[in-house]
Amino acid sequence: MQVTPQHTTDQSKDASVTGRRMIVGLGASGGIVIGRAFVLDRQYIHVVRQTISSDCIEDEVTTLHQGVDDSIEQLRRLKSQSGALEASASDELGFLLDAYIQMLTQSRLLRGAEDRIRQQKMNAVWAVSDVIDSIAQQFTGIKDKYIAARAADIREVGLRLMRCLTGETDRALDNAPPGAILIAEELSPADMARLQPDNVGAFVTAIGGAEGHTAIMARALGIPAVLGAADIIRGISGGDTIIVDGLRGEVILRPNDADLRLYGKRREDWLASRTKLLGLRSLRSETKDNVLVDLHANIELPVEVSTVLQNGASGIGLLRSEFMFMNKSYLPDEEEQYQELAGIVSQMKDLPVTIRTLDIGGEKLAVALQNEVGSGPNPALGLRGVRLSLRREDLLETQLAAILRASLHGRVRVLVPMVVTVGEMTRVRQIYNRVADRLRGDGHPLPATLPPLGAMIEIPAAALSIDALARECEFFAIGTNDLTQYTLAIDRSDDQVAHLYDPLHPAILRLISDAAKAAVRTGIPMSVCGEMAGDPRYTPLFLGMGLRNLSMSPGSLLQVKQRVRRLDSRTSEYQTQQILEQWDPDRIAVMLDDFNDLA
Repeated sequence: MQVTPQHTTDQSKDASVTGRRMIVGLGASGGIVIGRAFVLDRQYIHVVRQTISSDCIEDEVTTLHQGVDDSIEQLRRLKSQSGALEASASDELGFLLDAYIQMLTQSRLLRGAEDRIRQQKMNAVWAVSDVIDSIAQQFTGIKDKYIAARAADIREVGLRLMRCLTGETDRALDNAPPGAILIAEELSPADMARLQPDNVGAFVTAIGGAEGHTAIMARALGIPAVLGAADIIRGISGGDTIIVDGLRGEVILRPNDADLRLYGKRREDWLASRTKLLGLRSLRSETKDNVLVDLHANIELPVEVSTVLQNGASGIGLLRSEFMFMNKSYLPDEEEQYQELAGIVSQMKDLPVTIRTLDIGGEKLAVALQNEVGSGPNPALGLRGVRLSLRREDLLETQLAAILRASLHGRVRVLVPMVVTVGEMTRVRQIYNRVADRLRGDGHPLPATLPPLGAMIEIPAAALSIDALARECEFFAIGTNDLTQYTLAIDRSDDQVAHLYDPLHPAILRLISDAAKAAVRTGIPMSVCGEMAGDPRYTPLFLGMGLRNLSMSPGSLLQVKQRVRRLDSRTSEYQTQQILEQWDPDRIAVMLDDFNDLA
């Protein structure tokens, strides 16, 4: 059965019917696109009908109420995000969302669904679908606009509840036409993994921050994006003409002729600047005083490898292995992981590839591990990274075996996430050596020297323990995203506090600087692979701290190379020392921007 929102509009609707609207969000991934909207959250939902047994009724009612709780939480997040809008828009959207929440607490929709579960033994999603159909039939033919609007609201709330019950954002991702601008309340990293970059013009979401993992994936895939545009959910229809400016965080719905001319010119300028940057691909990434800086790429998905090579990266500094686990109801075995990894390593030929072991947790959940990992009261501080790997050694052994086999196809390093103690790395190394012995015993050829084993430095405790961790590590990689999050106690994916996420906080800069000095002291190479590495604004700081390996989204490589080639390492070192003496983040920002303007 397919349930279709009653208010889904004709994709060919005349855009002049309703007026122009400017919507401001957070520019998450640069680029300017003019196209047609495809509204993900108002598309079709597949409903599986199941008759449940009597002893499962209470469990199904519990499932229904859990879906209600999830729906209410989504609506509250939307309302929180809408607080950034101008007063009139915020009030209007807030009243609407409050009404939706009320429908999920005391309503005919909820009562009707629960009655159908108890009396007709329908499964929860079927019961909700049946209530929606019943209400729609009762209002069929009524011309009163107020009643029609209420029926549409009930259907909207019911569809939200059904999406929560089915455990999927939407099936509409598979139905989006090529070049469409996707509109959604929220896209998860798992949703992003399903996108085909060549088929998506851009996307806009009502929820999200510029530092969250969805934004990171958008930049990695080169898809222009605006997040946190709460007002986007009011009055948009599939087929509406829309302009997305991921550089400025601007969205224009149903633009006029002046808008089309202005943003058309901006798009031309943006494309011209990209073409100019391509001329840097074959040039060395070195400063004016001939200091070489290795620029590597972070990748989320195999499809990005071609972009990595096209942009002249000298290696992959962070291959996030979670892509092999997302959107799968099973855990991939050794052979499947080996095939995926070997393909990437082979494409990179003799260039190094750093593969990070599984970092499922927080906002990056694998379906097959949800029951074990769960969301927890605070997922960012829960069972993730090396903690999960050491609890489930079978997962780690499988992954290490696949990585070791893939290392025959090129230069590989193994990176362990969320490390806090030397003991964690000691245990990982023991498992690593045990897996290598097993593979050799099974007849698998391996390199005479195993690929280097290193640790992510993304927790303050690790940044302060470089000297100790050096005993078990052959390299380090600073993950600035989580290091900033954990140091400042700010969840970068939480709409209410994401604006407080500040990589220029003096504590962050001092941690990175001190960690870099400790790495030099111990003779262990260190790279930076967080989002800061891909922002040319911060390049002088890293040079000044003595860091010579930066890894970033493929789309940022040429911009950072351009910045490196305009800098002098000695001047950068002097300016960085001046900045490190400051304690005011605003003062630091001004000093850095002044230096960037002059250098």
